[in-house]
Amino acid sequence: MADRFRINPAVSCEGQILSEGQQKKVARDAKLMTEKSAAIAKIKSENKSLRKLAKSNFAKYQKEYFREENDLINLRRQAHREGNYFVEPEPKLIFAIRLAGCNKIPPKPKKIMELLRLRQMNNGVFIKVNKATLMMLRFIQTYITYGYPTVHTVRKVIYKRGFGRINKQRIALDDNRKIHDSLGKHGISCIEDLIHEIYTVGPNFKQANNFLSHFKLKTPKGGFTAKRHGFNEPRSGDWGNREELLNPLIKRML
Repeated sequence: MADRFRINPAVSCEGQILSEGQQKKVARDAKLMTEKSAAIAKIKSENKSLRKLAKSNFAKYQKEYFREENDLINLRRQAHREGNYFVEPEPKLIFAIRLAGCNKIPPKPKKIMELLRLRQMNNGVFIKVNKATLMMLRFIQTYITYGYPTVHTVRKVIYKRGFGRINKQRIALDDNRKIHDSLGKHGISCIEDLIHEIYTVGPNFKQANNFLSHFKLKTPKGGFTAKRHGFNEPRSGDWGNREELLNPLIKRML
């Protein structure tokens, strides 16, 4: 009975007899359709596993951040009980925002800002703290403001303004697949892995930060105070190191 209803590739749907070339085309299309269906099913399965991985990694990283915060609190309390001073850990990550335009900037500061990918006003980038980057920031600090972002700020910036550099294009990070295809070989398969690598300045920070495009932020709600004055000057302004006080500014610029 099944043989009666089996499709004959030599006969078209209208009952016409197909030529040899047409038969090959029908067979090739059927093969391509089968391969396409298998590829789509594989991608859906991998996307589902990536979503599960992102969810589990988020819970794991949250426990890690909570544990580190509790350890710092306990160390501060212990130092207070023993009458000692507690030296806060040195920051490992900086977020820098360009304040100045392109007019009347000397060549050397302009070149440094190009190297840091701060090419336009209100552009922001993550920077690893070391001697070289601190010297660069000191040289251009009158044109930028910077500080130490919290994990909450890093997550908000990447989720709301995050774009990746894929095939020399600026692509929105709206799918874990894009991150996995570009950084999977470095152990970064989802956006939570990317956030963790950036915030902790992990061993693959360079690859993760190079993958991230610069962040285009808005002018802060309420505006700036005075760009021509430094943040730490008696007459408070905007440029310079804000340390932890950078986080409220980023919140107003998202």
